[in-house]
Amino acid sequence: MEDKIEIKLNVNGREYEVAVEPRRNLADTLRDDCHLTGTHVGCEHGVCGACTVLMDGKPIRACLMFAVQAESTKIETVEGLAAGEKLHPLQQAFWESHGLQCGFCTPGFLMLAKGALAENPDMSDEEILDVLSSNLCRCTGYQNIIKAVRAAADVMRRDVG
Repeated sequence: MEDKIEIKLNVNGREYEVAVEPRRNLADTLRDDCHLTGTHVGCEHGVCGACTVLMDGKPIRACLMFAVQAESTKIETVEGLAAGEKLHPLQQAFWESHGLQCGFCTPGFLMLAKGALAENPDMSDEEILDVLSSNLCRCTGYQNIIKAVRAAADVMRRDVG
């Protein structure tokens, strides 16, 4: 058993002090040590995208990153999207567009879309499809997810503009 390292993680604007083994991944640390279970673990190989979180605003696969690598960064998880009872425009659009069925992949899609829309709020449908193709969903067939991201992008542009 390896010695644990004490690290501080900034997740959704809150500091978490945790002790982790050097090879413990960020997804497990978020779920087990920070008790933020919205980040799901699917394939554990970076293929499915269920564990997608934002690190300094960029989507990353939390199952492929060691928790110790996340120290001194700002992590955003799905738990940080809503403002109290008010859903983030992406969450609202997924709800209204039926962009989820079982919901297992949804946190990863939400965080992927948030990062992508922050970088390019005017994505075309082709660009949205290209971005979303990096995450897997076995339930929805993607059309409603694409529709939801497009609807959220419209709301987010309107809210900023």
